[in-house]
Amino acid sequence: MTTPIQPVFSEVNLDAIGEHEGRVAVVLSEPGKLHPAARRVNKLTRGALLRFAESEAFEKMKDGDTHELAFPTGMNAEAVQVVRLAPRADLTLARKAGGAIGKAMAGKDVLVLAGPLKHADELALGVVLRAYAFTDHKSDKNAKDKVGGNLELMVSRVDQYDGAADRIAALSEGVFFTRDLVNEPANVLTTTEFADRLADLKTLGVKVKILDEAELETLGMRALLAVGQGSESPSKVVVMEWMGGEKDIAPLALVGKGVVFDTGGISLKPGAGMEDMTMDMGGAGTVAGVMKTLATRKAKANVVGLVGLVENMPDGRAQRPGDIVTSMKGDTIEVINTDAEGRLVLCDVMWYAQQEYKPAGMIDLATLTGAIIIGLGNENTGAFSNDDTLCDGLLDAAKSEGEGAWRMPMGPGYDQLIKSHKADMKNVGGRAAGSITAAQFLGRFVKEGQPWIHLDIAGTAQVDKDGPLAPKGATGWGVLTLNRLVQDMFEA
Repeated sequence: MTTPIQPVFSEVNLDAIGEHEGRVAVVLSEPGKLHPAARRVNKLTRGALLRFAESEAFEKMKDGDTHELAFPTGMNAEAVQVVRLAPRADLTLARKAGGAIGKAMAGKDVLVLAGPLKHADELALGVVLRAYAFTDHKSDKNAKDKVGGNLELMVSRVDQYDGAADRIAALSEGVFFTRDLVNEPANVLTTTEFADRLADLKTLGVKVKILDEAELETLGMRALLAVGQGSESPSKVVVMEWMGGEKDIAPLALVGKGVVFDTGGISLKPGAGMEDMTMDMGGAGTVAGVMKTLATRKAKANVVGLVGLVENMPDGRAQRPGDIVTSMKGDTIEVINTDAEGRLVLCDVMWYAQQEYKPAGMIDLATLTGAIIIGLGNENTGAFSNDDTLCDGLLDAAKSEGEGAWRMPMGPGYDQLIKSHKADMKNVGGRAAGSITAAQFLGRFVKEGQPWIHLDIAGTAQVDKDGPLAPKGATGWGVLTLNRLVQDMFEA
């Protein structure tokens, strides 16, 4: 598992700056203006820093941009990275600037001279998040050596950052847990291995219950069980409870789709790109990461995370197109396409969550449809909801954390597309409005009066290029947003 860097916040020590042997990052706010620590760097480099700070190149830099001065004369550091950032730059820009430092870190020690920056802690979080690398299956020692390093931030008033390192650790550990799970190959992250990793959250105080196939059959979760019946890996539901708030406060329920690999089943996917279907458990991965963050920071909140873990394989026992399955709710579903399996997993777990916990709000997360990527690309998660208050809170939290989310429409007109003449509903509605009909399907398993959001993270859980806060691969989208939402709902 990937361990986040632990930042240290310290008072400015001018003598230590010249001795630092890794990388030095200097935050500057405007042309030609140097704070005391930056003036020390300028003196050591015989005016090189000021010359750059007064140059046209610096003037063209925007907040969050960086520029590297390699092998500076007069310093032991291998590079000075100049970061342009206004003292009161917002959280998103501070993290972006930190991400640029983290990307260049490559296992080296980094000293950040933050000057009067207000959000030095957010810059540090950006460094930590971007310094992530998934190397569990790399045999090359050099690749592993490029991960880690020490991170120190010299700040004007160190007392302002009491507790900042612990907060950063809680957030980054949750994000890294999610990324590690999503990046794992399916031959490693089986349903059993996934459940075992979630069981380890007990050490943080999370109450974990694992329901096996016999228990799921007794509960009537036959829609979920149908998805996994063609796999050698047993289907499971894992329930994680964090009850750190007042006893009589109903919890927030987070429900995650955990398809550890999706071949499409009998409705087999094309071979090209199928290797990416190791990420089809991204919703469950995000729920796991949120639960880890909440437990690590001992959140004064009541949250229950529930994930359905299955593998969708073609086999002599696999469900077929045309099968009719009965959900835990009792509704019957005609399976038109076995590759629309995530909603069959979610509907049973959502019903169980409502029956068992009567939650104040319920949010499901799933890499559910390719259609949402057509609509929103990789910039935004699609949000579907029956409750304006809960959805507005989620969207506000996503905006505050710099994670894209966009509300999509729902309505009874779309229900006609999933109408079946053989069963209560079909599991797909055709090509038109694919992400919306998937949400409409799930909406049928939401009890009257239950506030609910469906988050389709197919475009945001994993990306095929480097981002400002994550390398190519799993992003950990949603951990920061949902942690913020929990704070707003329970701890404000």
